[in-house]
Amino acid sequence: MTANDVNIRPATSNDVATMVTLERECPTAAHWTEKQYQNLFATTAARLESLVLIAEETTVAPTSSESSAVLGFLVGRRVHSEWELENIVVAPSARRKCLGKRLVEALLDRAERTHSESVFLEVRESNTAARLLYEKAGFQLTGRRKSYYVNPSEDAVVYSRSLR
Repeated sequence: MTANDVNIRPATSNDVATMVTLERECPTAAHWTEKQYQNLFATTAARLESLVLIAEETTVAPTSSESSAVLGFLVGRRVHSEWELENIVVAPSARRKCLGKRLVEALLDRAERTHSESVFLEVRESNTAARLLYEKAGFQLTGRRKSYYVNPSEDAVVYSRSLR
């Protein structure tokens, strides 16, 4: 599998159970409740202010039936003239294949198309793989939030990318 074999598509409420399962496999992900994910699709306003994307690999079996496997997802939210990357998860088996990069690029594309000023995010200080991804995508370190994360307690590193 390469990143080119993966489709990035808008998520639907039918994807929530799979998103929760995938997120639970990834200790460095932001852990949300199923209700929090469902709320992303609950109202028109929520759908308009959020970007929820699925990265999935689609395969065609010899019997001509098609199946797909969700390999990752991203949740972003528009806050006035900015976007926040709230959660991004890539399955452990699919890492280092540019899926995270493609998901982040899709968020940046949406932010630019909505004439937003910037995109920001927080990430666990110890999550070096994610931090490298964000830095390669042009994000700059802009701050720190002491003891932002729990279980285990850890600082958050804040990144921002200006779009103007």
